[in-house]
Amino acid sequence: MALSDNTKGALLMMCSMAAFTFNDTCVKLLGPEVPLFQMLFLRGVASSLMIWGLAHALGNLRWRIPRRDWGLVALRTCAEIGAAYLFITALYHMPIANVTAILQVLPLTVTLGGALLFGEAVGWRRMSAILAGFLGMLLIVRPGPEGFDLYAGYALGAVCFVTVRDLSTRRMSAEVPSMTVTLVASLGVMLFAGVASLDTEWVTLDLHQVALIGGASVFILGGYLFSVMVMRLGEVSFTAPFRYSGLLWALLLGLVVFGEWPDPTTLLGCVIVVGAGVFTLLRGRKLAQENSART
Repeated sequence: MALSDNTKGALLMMCSMAAFTFNDTCVKLLGPEVPLFQMLFLRGVASSLMIWGLAHALGNLRWRIPRRDWGLVALRTCAEIGAAYLFITALYHMPIANVTAILQVLPLTVTLGGALLFGEAVGWRRMSAILAGFLGMLLIVRPGPEGFDLYAGYALGAVCFVTVRDLSTRRMSAEVPSMTVTLVASLGVMLFAGVASLDTEWVTLDLHQVALIGGASVFILGGYLFSVMVMRLGEVSFTAPFRYSGLLWALLLGLVVFGEWPDPTTLLGCVIVVGAGVFTLLRGRKLAQENSART
């Protein structure tokens, strides 16, 4: 039986989330031994070359785009740099499932950002879900004299940067190829890490570490590739909720690879955040369908 485009899109979204989570696992395994900026630079070199090769093969690499869009590409790249630094710093010091869970508030922050900055309509139901999601996030990070972890703040900072990244992407015109944007972001992170690593004492890598960096580069390329394919197949409103499958991968890999499992309070926070996010996405899809039916 042939699969529908939405079903294919959902499967590709889950593959994308799995690839990104395996990339995070490779990076975290490098954490105790390889300096952050050295790792980011080497991964950036490998992933940029692969992204360029893929974009060239697909014929989806074009540099002549409107000047306004170049400003948005620059803003997005700066946000990507900030997100990469903060996220990986948090990942080096926190359980992978906890960091991944914090990032699950992204659909909520993007929805809220769209309402505040672009005047997009957000009704009381979705606003209530956003509030519930933020409360769930507080259960994960637990701010307070004893419960708050400094590196949870780094993860929250990464959420802010990724929100800026996604909102700037939404404002780009259709003339901007997605692979061009991806390559520029990868090059931006690579150059930032290369400059920052000048003050870092590099370590000599063994075969295992080289393999982990290579694996991280392949997985992050796979994550980008699958996410691009998702946009070309299923309806975004249908496939978007499947991004939460990344949290299941983070829980599984955290247990199997690192022997980590979140405590009950953190798990409750995860359930609230995911539930709020899925409701927000599905509610947005329903409203879009109703508006389309009226027109």
